[in-house]
Amino acid sequence: MSETRKEWTAVQQTFQRIWGYADLRESQREVVSSLLQGQDSLAIMATGGGKSICFQLPAILNEGLTLVISPLLALMEDQVRDLQARNLPAAALHSNLSQIERREVLRNLRNTRLLYVSPETLLSQPVWEKLSDRNLKITGLMLDEAHCLVQWGDSFRPSYRRLGAVRSALMQQKPDDHPRIALAAFTATADRDTTAELQACLQLEKPHIVRTSPHRPHLSLKVEIAWTPAGRKSRTLKFIRDRKGQSGLIYVRSRRDAETLASWLQENSFQTAAYHAGLPPQERRQIEQQWLSNQYPFVICTSAFGLGINKPDTRWVLHFHPPLTLSEYIQEIGRAGRDEKPAEALMLVSEPTGLLDDSDRQRVNFFLQQQQKLQQQAQALLPKLPRQGNFAEVSKLHPDAAIALGLLHRAGDLVWHTPFDYEIRHKTSDLPQSQKLKQVLGDQSAIAQMQAYIHVKGDRWAFLLKNFGFEEEAKLLVR
Repeated sequence: MSETRKEWTAVQQTFQRIWGYADLRESQREVVSSLLQGQDSLAIMATGGGKSICFQLPAILNEGLTLVISPLLALMEDQVRDLQARNLPAAALHSNLSQIERREVLRNLRNTRLLYVSPETLLSQPVWEKLSDRNLKITGLMLDEAHCLVQWGDSFRPSYRRLGAVRSALMQQKPDDHPRIALAAFTATADRDTTAELQACLQLEKPHIVRTSPHRPHLSLKVEIAWTPAGRKSRTLKFIRDRKGQSGLIYVRSRRDAETLASWLQENSFQTAAYHAGLPPQERRQIEQQWLSNQYPFVICTSAFGLGINKPDTRWVLHFHPPLTLSEYIQEIGRAGRDEKPAEALMLVSEPTGLLDDSDRQRVNFFLQQQQKLQQQAQALLPKLPRQGNFAEVSKLHPDAAIALGLLHRAGDLVWHTPFDYEIRHKTSDLPQSQKLKQVLGDQSAIAQMQAYIHVKGDRWAFLLKNFGFEEEAKLLVR
């Protein structure tokens, strides 16, 4: 038996002992193997494809600390709780920990294999100082739910734009014999543009790319017109009642929508609740557990719900409102039918003219107006920014600087030398005229793709597969 075969046998045995499955899937084997060799990776694997094991297993097998950058507190807590239940040394750092708990996690880094942090926590001064310790061995930097970098990195979470400089900055603080830090990004959805954006922004070096098709033949996709607001509610009631006893999810686009719809359904004698990021963590956790244990057959939620949660017997997903982008949509419908049994995804949309119900169009326009307002504020700030600067110092003078710097970075007009120090490539006076920046500010292609999907006449899965780069598979569906 070759040395390589012996090594992989040891990997399989560890996997079987900890997770109890017979073997890894082929896509998982590829990612695990590349990370164990210290190679960068980009894993685009369908929802339910077992992405978390791809970085958890190498982290357990390697010496040193693996940093997992995760967008949501609930997602971090879920994975850490699961790892700790398997007696694995994992921890999370987030704002809901007490000072004593935070100090204990930071004090114990040398005995931790997986540390979960948000981009903002990773780049906070106390955490960065600990991670920069010359004697702390760091072997992996994993970005979970990496599509959030593209989806939120310009406005909602601008810290994502600074992550590409993290590896080199950490390596500069380590001794010469410190092993190379492997960098990997994991997401369920990434079209060609998103894939290119992730590689460029994260500074992935010759990454091993693994792509699995999001196609689920057993998941039927439907879009129906709700001619009036009352009709939308009526169709929702019928859909739920026809699936009594089945587990499902209802997605809406705002916290207020979640609260309003949940109250109305409760008045109609349904056991349910609203789930969104505005709820206290303990309440979110309770709602999540009540759904997982079938005390709630369904919950009304915003897009944050379901990331990283595995409930294989979810039979349906109802979009009470259409998502803004195809990436959001395919993430959300992917939470149904993970057990490979028949499942349904229904999206309700306003009628095309908007005369009877203009709510969907208003929702899209409101989002675009909010984005435009943020971007106009950022663009007005650009001439005031120093060409070279420190993020913390500039942010003290200009609280909105993070978004402006993020937009410049996306446009290719700015480079982060470290996660904290930047340089603008063009003269400040020339920035408002940057053609790339104008393209970034005016980019609405993702919303246009979603609208095209809503009105498509052919096979819906074929449309999705084509948009996410699986053209050959899409052709097979329309033959």
